[in-house]
Amino acid sequence: MPAPPLDILAIAAHRDDVEQTCGGTLLKMAQRGHRTGILDLTQGEMGTRGTADDRAREAADAANILGVTWRHALDIPDGRVENTWENRLKVARVLREQRPRVVILPYWKGRHPDHYTASTLGYEACFLSGLSKLDVDRELSRTQTPSPAKVDALPPHRPFKIIYATLYYDIRPTFVVDITELFETRFQALMAYKSQFNDQEAGKDLFPAHAEIRARIESMARFYGMLGGVTYAEPFLQKEVGLVEDLTLIPVKSI
Repeated sequence: MPAPPLDILAIAAHRDDVEQTCGGTLLKMAQRGHRTGILDLTQGEMGTRGTADDRAREAADAANILGVTWRHALDIPDGRVENTWENRLKVARVLREQRPRVVILPYWKGRHPDHYTASTLGYEACFLSGLSKLDVDRELSRTQTPSPAKVDALPPHRPFKIIYATLYYDIRPTFVVDITELFETRFQALMAYKSQFNDQEAGKDLFPAHAEIRARIESMARFYGMLGGVTYAEPFLQKEVGLVEDLTLIPVKSI
């Protein structure tokens, strides 16, 4: 029997991106009984510190800390995330397998090309996944050598909601999620990437010291928490206009 569909799937370019941008939100949703998942597009083979195998072990540890139901990494080259037909099909296949209601993508602007490309790639894959006449496995067999293993045809699926994690880009969010009670656990999930964030000689000119990482993450969470009237929060953006049924229940004080 296939696994129940995911409620929320976060898609990001690299292992540790989700932990930085929306890990607290995934943890909060898992604690509320939702099935959460993470799709990493690459395996981290180009990282200055550690190896792809290190990243795989650390990603599994982080997923356990965040209560994630499902996690998988594709084989898109690290540092070369491209919005190609083949890559869109790979993501669309995951969407049809996991059938999430909500997808979290990176914001579509940023410093790292992999990040902003992952945003566009993810959005277009969400659209393709809903096309009833698209046979994803047949199309993949045309683009890959050797061909991927054939599975039973997966029915089309399109997420109901797409939101964007904006922590990597300076833009006013549409909303924030209160992670005040979860901040420490969220930080522990990020620190599971020991090869990446422990103080060490490799990459010392590129990576801040452990104590500085903690200070930066806390200050950003406090800033977005301030916008929402809480201590710590994670920022998100939605393209759609929000729908309100009861004006007396809108959260966050105006004055």
